[in-house]
Amino acid sequence: MAEEKVILVNEKDEQIGLMPKMEAHEKALLHRAFSVFVFNDKNQLMLQQRALTKYHTPGLWTNTCCSHQREGESNIAAGKRRLMEEMGFVTELEEKTSFIYKAPFENGLTEHEFDHIMVGYYNDEPNINKDEVEAWKWMSLDEVKLDIEQHPELYTAWFKIIFEKFYEFIKH
Repeated sequence: MAEEKVILVNEKDEQIGLMPKMEAHEKALLHRAFSVFVFNDKNQLMLQQRALTKYHTPGLWTNTCCSHQREGESNIAAGKRRLMEEMGFVTELEEKTSFIYKAPFENGLTEHEFDHIMVGYYNDEPNINKDEVEAWKWMSLDEVKLDIEQHPELYTAWFKIIFEKFYEFIKH
């Protein structure tokens, strides 16, 4: 199976090329990505703990799901595809905002992403893919905020950035 490619973009989110995912992370090149935040009727956020076998940030807690769009795939379609692949369900998603961030990891790779934030709603239990997700839980935004302050090492870099900078966009 060919390695998945990411969409290289400029700072206006205009596509400038394609590159294998690992190479883009090794070279820290800006590429398109998305982060999905799913809430229930109690206004709790569904968090996932990344699988312990992930090549970066294994075992850390993060938003409901995230990944990279494929060439020709809309942000919403990509979010729904990955939600099904990781969490085993699909729900309607709404794009809220986007931003650029750069986060180096201890293994020499760097996430440099033009990240599109999407929000959806769901009330049932997910059917997690154990190759992608170790565990999941519902937490209120206040609980997440407090836990990040007390235990920042338990969360992914992008989740902490999104939570700090875009709290107003993800709460409802």
